[in-house]
Amino acid sequence: MALTLNTLKPAKGSKVKRFRIGRGEGSGSGKTSGKGTKGQRSRSGGRNKLKMKGIRAMLLSFPKMRGFQSRYLKASTVQLEKVSKAFGSDEKITLRLLKAKGLATKSATRAKLVGGNVDKALHFVNVMASETAKAAVEKAGGSFVLPKKKSGSKAKSAKKTKARA
Repeated sequence: MALTLNTLKPAKGSKVKRFRIGRGEGSGSGKTSGKGTKGQRSRSGGRNKLKMKGIRAMLLSFPKMRGFQSRYLKASTVQLEKVSKAFGSDEKITLRLLKAKGLATKSATRAKLVGGNVDKALHFVNVMASETAKAAVEKAGGSFVLPKKKSGSKAKSAKKTKARA
C-alpha cells in the first residue's frame, strides 16, 4: 500500500484516548464517573488550588536576618599620626584633602580622627575627633572647626506651641 496523505495514521499506541470524566453511566466509568463518592472534589469546580499551608515550617527554614543596620554611613576613621606625616604645620585640613591624600575612603561622607601623637599645629575643618585625638591636637597648638548643629524639630515645635497659646 502506497504512503499518501489520505493513508497517513499515527503509530499504534502513540495516541491514547482521554479518559472523559462526568459523562454518565454509559461512559463506562459508572455512576460516580470515576470521581469517587460525594465530597467537594467530586463536584464541578470543587477543588481548592494550592494554598500556603505549610508556611510556618517554610519561614522557620529561612536564614535569620538578625540585628540592625543603620542607614547612615559610618565616619571613615583616620589615624592622627598618619595625618601629621601627610600634612605640614599650620595647614587647614578638610575631608576633601584627607580623601586626596588617601587617608579617608573615597566614598566617605564624614571623617573621624583617632588617637595618637602630633608634633605640629594642625587645623581641622568639619572633621570629627575622639577625645584623645582632640586633646593631642589642641596640646600641639591645633584647632577644630565644626559646623553649627541645626536646631532640632523639638525646639521648633516648642516655639509653635508657645505661639499658639
